[in-house]
Amino acid sequence: MEKIENKNLDILYVSLNGDDSFTGRYPERIKNDGPFSTLQRAIDEILNIKKENKGILKKQILIILRGGTYFLKKPIEIKPEHSGSSKFPIIIMAYKNEKVIISAGEKIKNWDEKKINGKKFFLFQIENKNLRNFWLNGKRIYRARFPKNSYLKVAGVCEDDEKKEFNEGVYKFKFYKGDIKKYKVFRNWEVIFFNRWVESRLPVLSIDEEKGIIEFSKKTVFKPIKNNDLYYIENIFEYIKKNQWYFDYEKNILYFYPDKKIKKFEFIIPKFENVLKIIGNPEKNKFVENINFYNITFSHTEWYFPEESLIGGFPQAAVGVPGAIYCEGARNIKFENCKICNIGNYGIEFGKGCQNNKIINCKIYDLGAGGIKIGEAVIRKEENLQTFGNEMNSCIIRDGGEIFQSSVGIWIGQSFNNKILNNEIYNFYYTGISIGWTWGYKESLASGNIVKFNHIHHIGKKKNGDGPILNDMGGIYTLGIQKGTLISNNIFHDIYGYWYGGWGIYFDEGSSFIIAENNLVYNTTHGSFHQHYGKENIVRNNIFAFGKEQQIQISRPEQHKRFIFENNIVIGKTEKWIEGALDFNFIFDKNLYWNINNKKIKFFDRNGKRYLWEEWKEKGMDKNSIISDPLFYNIKKFDFRLKKKSPAFKLGFKKFKLQR
Repeated sequence: MEKIENKNLDILYVSLNGDDSFTGRYPERIKNDGPFSTLQRAIDEILNIKKENKGILKKQILIILRGGTYFLKKPIEIKPEHSGSSKFPIIIMAYKNEKVIISAGEKIKNWDEKKINGKKFFLFQIENKNLRNFWLNGKRIYRARFPKNSYLKVAGVCEDDEKKEFNEGVYKFKFYKGDIKKYKVFRNWEVIFFNRWVESRLPVLSIDEEKGIIEFSKKTVFKPIKNNDLYYIENIFEYIKKNQWYFDYEKNILYFYPDKKIKKFEFIIPKFENVLKIIGNPEKNKFVENINFYNITFSHTEWYFPEESLIGGFPQAAVGVPGAIYCEGARNIKFENCKICNIGNYGIEFGKGCQNNKIINCKIYDLGAGGIKIGEAVIRKEENLQTFGNEMNSCIIRDGGEIFQSSVGIWIGQSFNNKILNNEIYNFYYTGISIGWTWGYKESLASGNIVKFNHIHHIGKKKNGDGPILNDMGGIYTLGIQKGTLISNNIFHDIYGYWYGGWGIYFDEGSSFIIAENNLVYNTTHGSFHQHYGKENIVRNNIFAFGKEQQIQISRPEQHKRFIFENNIVIGKTEKWIEGALDFNFIFDKNLYWNINNKKIKFFDRNGKRYLWEEWKEKGMDKNSIISDPLFYNIKKFDFRLKKKSPAFKLGFKKFKLQR
C-alpha cells in the first residue's frame, strides 16, 4: 500500500496491527513501516511535526484510527503542546465507517469454572477492590442485590442519633424485622441508601438481627427520615441470579453466574477513572486548543470513593464524581458523532478554564453517574480560570445513575454563557439539567446559559418502571442569581419524586432573573413549575399539564417580587391548583386554567387558607385570566397542539415550536 500524499494534510494512522516504532504514515503494514499501534504515539508525533517547522503548524494533522478496541495501558493525555490552530485544528477520527473503541478497561481471557450449590460459576481473580462495573458482550452486568427489583424501607434512626441534624449523617439505622439476615460473609455487602436527593453507598460493618440495627464503615450523607426511606443491598452471594456477579473482597475473587443461553463471553472490567485527559495549565495561560474528535467511542472507566473517605456520597448531584473524559484548560475542543458509553462515572467533564468547547451529536449512555459536567463548584475570579461558552447540541444522554443515582444528565456549576440545545435526556433517577451552584443571593457565575429545544423525560422513574427513589428534583433545576439564563421551547415530562419534589421546571434556592417561556411540561408528581425562593423570574407562554399533587408550587415567602406568571396554559385534574406560601409578592395574569374533571380550582396557602377563584382575583391575581377548555387537539394522547379557536390566543398566548 502506498503512502497517501496530500500537500495540505499530514495523515497519521493508528491500527491494532501497527507498531509505535513505525512512521505512522501508512494505513496498513508495508515492509518495515506502517501505522502506529497507539493513539498516544500518534498524538505525540504532533510534537515532532511541530519541531520540524519551528513549532508552527503548516498543515492539517489528521489522526485516523483503524477499527477495533484499543485497550489502554494508561489514559490518553493531551497537553498544550499537542494543540492545533484555528486554521489547522488537529482532527482525530475513525477510518471510514470502522468502529473504534478507546477503552480504559481490560478484557478478561481466563477464568475457572466451579459448581456451588448446584450452580455453575465463572471465577475471576481480580485485584481491583473498588470494582463496581463489569460488562459482558458490551452490556452492563449487575452485582447480586436484594431485593432484586425492589427496595427495602428504613425502620428508623437509632436512639443516639435522634438529636442529630438532618445533614450530619449516621453510621447506622434500624431495619424492619426479617428484612435482613446475617449471612456468614456479610462484610462484603454494600447498602445503597436513598434519602432526600442523594444516595449513600455504605459498606456493612455489623448486623444485629435481634435489635434490628445495621452499622456501616462510612456514614450517610443525610440522617434518614425516620420511616420508609428506601435502600437495597448489593453484593450478597446468597441472592445471586443469572447474569449477576459477586465479589469476595478477602480473596479478590469475582463470581459470575452465567445464563446457559449465552455462548460467547467477552468480559471487560475497568482499570482507570479516565479514558482521556485533556490537561492545560490555565493559570499560566497555556491551553489545549483546537482538537476535534469524530466517530470515536470512549468506554470502560471506573471511579469509587478513596479509602480515606468517611462519607458514602455527595451532598448533591454526585458532584465529586469525575468525568471519564476530563478536560481542564481546554479551548475549542470538539467531540462530534462520538459515543461515551459503558462507563462508571460521568461522561465528559469540562472543568477549570474550559472555554468554547462543543459536544455535537454524541450518544452518552450506560453511565455510572451522569452525562456531562460543565464548570466547577467554586467561583474563579480570573477569566482564564473560568469555564464558559461551551455548547451541547443534538446529543442523546440516557441511562445514567447506574452507580451514583443522584447524578444528572447535564450539570452546569459556576459557569456562564453555555448552550444546551436540541438534546434528549432521559432515564435518570435525579435531575435532567442542573444549572448553578450558589444557594441564595450570594455571588454566582451561572448566568446567560441558554436551554432550548431539549426533550427531557423519565426523570426520577426510568422507562422500565424503576423508581422513584429520590426527591427534590426537576426536569431542569436551577440555583442562585442567573441573569440572562433562558429556558425555552423544551419538553419536560414524566418527572417523578418519591416523597416529594417531582417538578418539571424547578427554581430552587435564590434562583433569580431567569426566563422560562414556550415550554411544554406534563405528567409530574408534584407540579409542572415550582419556585422555592428567588426574585424577578419570568414564567410565560408555557403549557403546564397534569401535576399529580398540584399544578404549581410556590414555597418560601419573601419581601420582593418573586416572579411573573402570565400567558400560561395550566390544565389538570386536581382541586389543589397552586400550593405554597401565598404572600402575593408575585404577579399572575392572562393565564388560562382548566380542570378536565370540572372541579373548582382552588389556591392553597400552606398556613391553611384556601382561596376560591373569585377570592384569588380579589387579591389582585389573574385579573385578566380565564377558566376555559384550551381546545387541545387530543389531550388523551398528550397532543398539545391548539386548535385555531382556542381561547388562549385571545389572552395573548403565542404558538411556539417544539423541536422533538
